[in-house]
Amino acid sequence: MLGYCLKRTLAAVPVMVIVALFVFLLLRLSPGDPAAIIAGDMATPDQLARIREALGLNEPMHIQFFRWSGELLQGNFGTSLMSGMSVTTLMAQRLEPTVSLAIFSMLLSVLVAVPMGVLAAWKHGSLIDRAIMSLSVIGFSVPVFVIGYLLIKLLAIDLGWLPVQGFRRLSEEGPWPFLEHALLPAIMLSTIYIALIARMTRASMLDVLGEDYIRTAHAKGASEKRVLFRHALRNAGVPILEVIGTGFALMITGVVVTESVFNIPGLGRLTVDAILSRDYPVIQGLILVTSGVYVLINLLIDLSYALLDPRIRYQ
Repeated sequence: MLGYCLKRTLAAVPVMVIVALFVFLLLRLSPGDPAAIIAGDMATPDQLARIREALGLNEPMHIQFFRWSGELLQGNFGTSLMSGMSVTTLMAQRLEPTVSLAIFSMLLSVLVAVPMGVLAAWKHGSLIDRAIMSLSVIGFSVPVFVIGYLLIKLLAIDLGWLPVQGFRRLSEEGPWPFLEHALLPAIMLSTIYIALIARMTRASMLDVLGEDYIRTAHAKGASEKRVLFRHALRNAGVPILEVIGTGFALMITGVVVTESVFNIPGLGRLTVDAILSRDYPVIQGLILVTSGVYVLINLLIDLSYALLDPRIRYQ
């Protein structure tokens, strides 16, 4: 097991190196001049030249890359061109809203989707099964921003049950203000993942329910609840776990629309602001961190496979 963990961990290193090189070249070769953005429309050529010199933008590309990589290895993501603040500080200030919202949304998705998938498999071919699958198709088909605006119109404006926009930090104001402001964004963000996890749970359960050991459990007099949740769901867990893990990574990296609709000061809003202002260090730091999160979660998923099914570590 230790050898398998070490092998999978080392395999993630070249992935992050390629991501870093790609991000650096993509932003440096794209059109636009960050010095002109910082100086403004009235800047003189001398002012632009001094800003480029101060930022190191006049140096050869490979020198810029090696200097940036060296600072990166020391944990320094650079300084924002627009605010003058450390990129690490900027990301740390925006991290809690994004991570807390993603965790809340994924918990909501799992709590709703897994029972739906199990119920659909148990009642396979029935009206309940068709209704759940129809809801999952709607969850896939309707864009998330449409769902968000419908939720705001119905639950926030018409009924007045929840705030229209804004966010309250769990660490500062406690659980109730956080839940009150995070519920609508979490429902919007989790809709597509509820549909995805429910369909995957149903498919995996249907594969397992036809196995001999399920019939044996029934023959021994095990209750339907015990057969479904103790025997079937446990053995159908590998593909479901993969969907949950990948979905959580995508939530972290894809909350831009949700944070924009509900005016949440998270990493998604920071990404939009950095792209509009061509703030290279912030964009690079955000892409690297989110790519690192994605690689880390995939690594944890692979390691959990080996724990759930020992045959995987020997392949």
